[in-house]
Amino acid sequence: MAETEEKIKTVALAEELSSRYLSYAMSTIVSRSLPDVRDGLKPVHRRLLYAMRQLHLDPKSGFKKCARVVGDVIGKYHPHGDSAVYGAMCRLAQDFSVRYPLVDGQGNFGNIDGDSPAAMRYTEARLTEFAIALMDGLNEDAVDFRDTYDGEEQEPVVMPGAVPNLLCNGSSGIAVGMATNIPPHNLAEVCDALLLMIEKPDATIESLVRKIKGPDFPTGGIIIDKFATILDAYTTGRGNFRIRAKWQKEDLGMGQYQIVVTEIPYQVIKSKLIERIALLLQEKKVPLLSDVRDESTHDVRIVLEPKNRNVDAAMLMELLFKNTELESKFNMNMNVLDSDGVPRVMNIAEVLREYLNHRLNVLERRSKYRLQKIVSRLEILSGYLIAYLNIDEIIRIIREEDEPKAKMVAEFSLTDVQAESILNMKLRNLRKLEEADIRREFDELTAEKAELDSLLADESKRWARVAEEIKAIREKFGKKTALGRRRTEFAEVDVDNIDISIEALVEKEPITVILSEKGWIRCMKGHVPLTDEFKFKDDDRLLKAVHAQTTDKIVLFDTAGKFFNINACDIPSGRGFGQPLRLMVDLGNNDNITEMFVFEPKASYLIATDKGYGFIVDENHLIAQTRQGRKIMNVTEGEKTMFCKKVCGDMVAMIGDNRKILVFKLEEIPTIARGRGVCLQKYKDGGLSDIQIFNEADGFSYNRAGGISVEKDLLTWLGHRAQVGKLAPFGFAKDNKFLKQNNG
Repeated sequence: MAETEEKIKTVALAEELSSRYLSYAMSTIVSRSLPDVRDGLKPVHRRLLYAMRQLHLDPKSGFKKCARVVGDVIGKYHPHGDSAVYGAMCRLAQDFSVRYPLVDGQGNFGNIDGDSPAAMRYTEARLTEFAIALMDGLNEDAVDFRDTYDGEEQEPVVMPGAVPNLLCNGSSGIAVGMATNIPPHNLAEVCDALLLMIEKPDATIESLVRKIKGPDFPTGGIIIDKFATILDAYTTGRGNFRIRAKWQKEDLGMGQYQIVVTEIPYQVIKSKLIERIALLLQEKKVPLLSDVRDESTHDVRIVLEPKNRNVDAAMLMELLFKNTELESKFNMNMNVLDSDGVPRVMNIAEVLREYLNHRLNVLERRSKYRLQKIVSRLEILSGYLIAYLNIDEIIRIIREEDEPKAKMVAEFSLTDVQAESILNMKLRNLRKLEEADIRREFDELTAEKAELDSLLADESKRWARVAEEIKAIREKFGKKTALGRRRTEFAEVDVDNIDISIEALVEKEPITVILSEKGWIRCMKGHVPLTDEFKFKDDDRLLKAVHAQTTDKIVLFDTAGKFFNINACDIPSGRGFGQPLRLMVDLGNNDNITEMFVFEPKASYLIATDKGYGFIVDENHLIAQTRQGRKIMNVTEGEKTMFCKKVCGDMVAMIGDNRKILVFKLEEIPTIARGRGVCLQKYKDGGLSDIQIFNEADGFSYNRAGGISVEKDLLTWLGHRAQVGKLAPFGFAKDNKFLKQNNG
């Protein structure tokens, strides 16, 4: 018991949790999610490629079952789930996911429609030439090796990376507290930037970006960003690239045509894209489009049929770009592990410099390894040449001496290695022709040794050799090859200034919009008289009816001071009661609509609360971009916005519940964008009952027995804003409203 108590340690829970969570986070960041800047690989990819190399799955050999490869990977190098390893392997084989595939797959490895790969027992794989180049030099001490998780095998810490894989194939991953998302690029352009950096180590980022140009996605498409935007992304290591699908018009004769999409943005699933377009078509949100169908085989071919021959193709595509993934964004975040294993966001110059330093280090290590091999071989060859010069004596010593090795070392000043090699020499190698071959090999290796000594002694020569290697890779995988040609194009499109007017999308027709007090909205074709008895549910009645066009925007104002917008063409029509307005806008539970009207450009409105506070707002602030509406007027507890009157005069008349009228100039009311406003009329009890805006010369109108009366003599009620006012004229309507409510 005492021994057990001695082993118990008291620790602070917060510190222990923090320490363990930090260990887990760093493990996730370093060993799972972020790629190494030198070879662009995560551990699972590196172990996959190394395992396939160990199985001799080079491009000239046959394929092996993926299950065999996955088994080797999880058994020897990567103790994780087989589905995760197989998923990573399949992605390396998908030519629509990686720009330069590292795995050559045979069988179903998935497709651009989002279909899953076949089970690993059915598929086969081998390495590609690109992967072989990535691992070139592994057997020549080019990189460090470390023990695997069980200590039984060795695995490379990083690949030699003859190809700049990080930029060429990109990478994506989510770690703890950080993520990475690097787009693929064109190898030839990356090589050009690398060569420029070797030639000019202090090259500016702009000069490097002019070489690289931008991402080169495996699915093609068109990048529509300006050069300044692209440059900023590569300068900071973070940014967005906007990608659009590539399309063309196909003439069908007789003035008819169809649009064919041949390339879609990177990482967009084609089947879901078509489903989205079909849904918009079903909901009648793309009235210019008649039909969509998928005619794709190996290549993408999405056919879009316009409504008629008069539809502008560019306008239709702009509409689809705005509402579907035919235009998408790639969010770049070049967060990688540097050569010291530290995660950080790098700009393009830092990424290229880290790769070049790695290649220089690989060259030095391979050169030293080769030099060591040459020195060892020259030592043996020197011994052979001594043996040939003294062949008879060597044979005698071997036949007669009890310790021939020691005798030869003493007699001919041989090293232990040379003596051992002579003793192990086969008799057939004693022929004269073999001596000539050894002398030739000796001379060649001596020359190579001198060249390597010169290379290791001069850094400029080493950089020249690195440049030669980069040029060779550019030649092998460059733009002259089918794999290396650039797929993604560039076109500057100012999408922010493209305005697709609703008039271009909807046929203009007259309608009457009807809103009930319970919040049900509908429309009727044509401009019916607003005095008609519209039908409603038993406990409901008319709140507002307006004449509009299907191309108009309807503005709604609620008791909480919010403006909402709906397109007239979206309002349901028919003989029923319509649909609840709350399905179209996010109206508060305790709020109600108090006003509805058709949006008019350059119009202004006086808005006011039942407490007599208000201000003027112009039409720019009535537009709400979302269903949540746009908050314009601030109200206090128990206060409601009740009035929204179009400004069409120079005077305003106000009447309160106390039947006192105040008339003053409209210019006394400020025009602001948002707030509570100013006091319009003071009340001891009650609040504001009605507002009328009029021209001073015309006077204000009001209901009285026998009809409508006009009061042009304003002196009795004329004053200034925030005064109390005078009693209404004799005969003023008892409901304290200037005129009978007009729903039009």
